[in-house]
Amino acid sequence: MKYKLLSFLFAALLLSNASAQVQGVVAMPSKFSVAETIDRAEAAVKAASGFQIFARVDFQAVAATQGGKVRPAQLLIFGRGTVLPALLPQYPATAIDLPLKIVAWEDETGKVMLAYNTGEYLAQRHGVMGKDDVLKRITDATASFAKLAIE
Repeated sequence: MKYKLLSFLFAALLLSNASAQVQGVVAMPSKFSVAETIDRAEAAVKAASGFQIFARVDFQAVAATQGGKVRPAQLLIFGRGTVLPALLPQYPATAIDLPLKIVAWEDETGKVMLAYNTGEYLAQRHGVMGKDDVLKRITDATASFAKLAIE
């Protein structure tokens, strides 16, 4: 059940790069394989003060356990919890988008992409107001890890 939900969420995220950009998902190409891109993101997160890795999901491996085949795709879930006290008391539904996530996948042409949500997206999605500093920290941290992953 857990893997079916993760697969559904991943598929929804990847429906379209163009529409994803509009909805607050930043997508960018990586010159590395999916596994190496996520390895690099994981190393960046681990090197950052106070951050921890909560999970790494290999969707290709999950599909294989069910007899299915999908292109390479991995999700990294990470955080440090510092934004939770600022968001959850007033906006508890933001927990559905936390901890932070970075996803990398290989498209049908073999191109590897990496994507993450912005803090601004969380604000729009959950009606968060007056928390611009927290939302900026979310965007800045995730963007910096993404940049290190693809360069």
